[in-house]
Amino acid sequence: MTRPRQNSPSRLQVALIIESSLASGRKILEGIAQYVREHGTWSLYFAPRNVDTALPGWLRRWKGDGIIARVQDRRIAGGLKKTGLPVVDVWGRVAEGAFPLVHVDNAAIARLAADHLLERGFKNFGCCALADVNWSEQRSAAFVRAVRVWGHGCPVHWLPDYLSPESSWAKEQERLTRWLRRLEKPAGVFAVNDDMGLRVLDACRRGGISLPDQLAVVGADNDEVICRLGDPSLSSVAAGHARVGYEAARLLTALVRGRAAPNGPLLIAPTKVVTRASSDVLMIEDPLVAEALRVVRQRACRGARVGDVADEIGASRTTLKRRFRQVLKRSVHEEIVAVQLKEAQSLLAETDLPLKQIAKRAGFSRLSYMCVAFKRLVGMPPGQYLQEHQGGQKAAALPLSHSLLVDSER
Repeated sequence: MTRPRQNSPSRLQVALIIESSLASGRKILEGIAQYVREHGTWSLYFAPRNVDTALPGWLRRWKGDGIIARVQDRRIAGGLKKTGLPVVDVWGRVAEGAFPLVHVDNAAIARLAADHLLERGFKNFGCCALADVNWSEQRSAAFVRAVRVWGHGCPVHWLPDYLSPESSWAKEQERLTRWLRRLEKPAGVFAVNDDMGLRVLDACRRGGISLPDQLAVVGADNDEVICRLGDPSLSSVAAGHARVGYEAARLLTALVRGRAAPNGPLLIAPTKVVTRASSDVLMIEDPLVAEALRVVRQRACRGARVGDVADEIGASRTTLKRRFRQVLKRSVHEEIVAVQLKEAQSLLAETDLPLKQIAKRAGFSRLSYMCVAFKRLVGMPPGQYLQEHQGGQKAAALPLSHSLLVDSER
């Protein structure tokens, strides 16, 4: 049972128990700040903290309205429950049901990473994950499932969340290097977060593994500082942590006003893969198809059609269509629309542009065509996708395995 509100209805007293040492935590704080700017003034109780910092002593005596927290463990969860206040969790490391949860969609993050590597023609894969961490296990399992749909195996290398006295960073890097050397190459590797991705890049340098030609690496959470520390810079899935903060603030407001908590977690879909040097490669043996893919990615959002791609690479439409499908098991037209729809998804998630302008920027000749393609491939019209994405519900990332049935190849 939560305590009744103590303060003025026009000014909520909110404690933020969110670490500022990680980029994901800072992005969550950015999302909360955006909500506060748009929906009125809050009195915010916040102090910089690390992930494993104990709850502040003042929280036991605090007469506030609610709390948004990254609940690290049961000890933190128990302390938050004792306050009797509404709490929104933005991490999900404790058992489901402890608090209402707003969180990134770990399975969708992994699927987007798999799509990115599959699009580049990889047939060998690996995943590097943290052991005994629920979000890491969710991401690694979803990545393995995503590549298996296409008939590919995917070994997983597990690293400990915390180093034991018997282990060390150097020893774990040696283990990781040996594992990477054993992978059949060329291979695409998904690291469950950017810290792990940086370790994979380091292990590749130690092992003399060429990046990205022998091994392409994709991380997650898009911590720009960490990604740029990599040599080469690390590609990463933009997971949507700022939206997590925004929706957590919206949910806490509702809870303070006496509304019921949602039945399950609110999952925020990732927006895109930010491609950097660690995965900026095409592993296509057929040079004609590789060149066609390059042209599609450069020109799809400028309205290119199949004939334009054929003209650009100096091939007949018939030859291009046949060889493209032989190598990639999908048509040139499907690839064009997939690129356009991913751009549309990013614009819907990151801008306030009207649908007609989004369709134009994504390369669709008319809005109605984008709407039909969106419904067939994403599973909902763009207006619903926008509503669900901004409302914190689970929104689907574009799957490669769906066939485009909206139009014939042009």
